[in-house]
Amino acid sequence: MDIPHDPIILVSYVNTKLRDHFATLEEFCLTYEINEEELRSTLSSVDYQYDEITNQFV
Repeated sequence: MDIPHDPIILVSYVNTKLRDHFATLEEFCLTYEINEEELRSTLSSVDYQYDEITNQFV
């Protein structure tokens, strides 16, 4: 699956997928074959961190 490369668009995309389809970030990453650490790093570069309680990047 081709996901957005721009980090700001990416955070919106990922949060929407997490909200609508996935219970965890791990499940999302496994489904779309995305390296979780790379995703976290990319979104961290624009000051977003994954919050397990809300299941979103904040």
